[in-house]
Amino acid sequence: MTANDSPERTKQRVSEEQRRRVLDLRRRMSLREVATATGLPLGTVKTLVSRSGAFRDNLEHRAFFTLPPFRPSASTDLSTRAAPPQRTITGDKEVDALLWLRECIETGDEALIGLALEASKRIATPHKELDQRFREWEWKPYRLGLKPGIPPFRFHGLHELEGLARDSLALAKDRAEAAGRFGNVNADTDQEHWCCVVLAGMEPNDFDAYDDDEAAERFKAHPERLPHTLADCLHELDYWRDLWRLRRASPEAPGAYAYQGPGEASARRFFVEGLLAEIRPRNRDEAKAVLRYATAHKLFEGCAGDAILENLIG
Repeated sequence: MTANDSPERTKQRVSEEQRRRVLDLRRRMSLREVATATGLPLGTVKTLVSRSGAFRDNLEHRAFFTLPPFRPSASTDLSTRAAPPQRTITGDKEVDALLWLRECIETGDEALIGLALEASKRIATPHKELDQRFREWEWKPYRLGLKPGIPPFRFHGLHELEGLARDSLALAKDRAEAAGRFGNVNADTDQEHWCCVVLAGMEPNDFDAYDDDEAAERFKAHPERLPHTLADCLHELDYWRDLWRLRRASPEAPGAYAYQGPGEASARRFFVEGLLAEIRPRNRDEAKAVLRYATAHKLFEGCAGDAILENLIG
């Protein structure tokens, strides 16, 4: 090495165009693959990526896609409720007693639920047999469908009191959380309004869906609210799922009738799910977190799932 060939003078200069290409490729490739594709030294690629900050969690994005803080209020007080009145529904005393205990459980009141479960043990006839007797009564001519005033059984049979109790307590907890976080959980949130503003002028197709490529282009035009990492993606997807969970608990529009938000918000969620197949995992733990999430929410079904999996193991 001559006197003029100092380490500082032999460092490769990187143009702004190269820097942008490195960051763009890094979203889809490993560091070593980026170095190969650009012809830059691996150390230079690592430095450019690290200094950009583009692959650290986006704190501004996370702050925006976060539920409002929980503020306990009188509306979230879970004080003991009065038991529902006992009624004659089928004329079968044991079946009617079990129906009443279910109504007590469906109040979501912890104290009533405990009393109802304890009382159910004193019914001598097996609960499955009572369930069958109720079904036979229900399906007689002119009795098709649930009778007025009989609570729907959702995913539980008449006899499945323990499962119903768990679901009722969870539902009551969600209702209390919704009341503590929102004045009206079914009103559009700031995040949903922002999605509508970003996609303003776009028209959904016949299936009320927005063009994926155009929606992605519009969302990417707002880098301050873009996920930088797969962890950011999971954070935002949790926000949308938690919002819907609280809306499903709403007594005004429960369960399947819950307001899922404007179509623009669904387009945003699909966009972020698509990023799970684009943003490279920073480490094994992040890849495993996405794998668990995608498995739990059945995102591996179809071509989109294959793309996510290829991104995680590629």
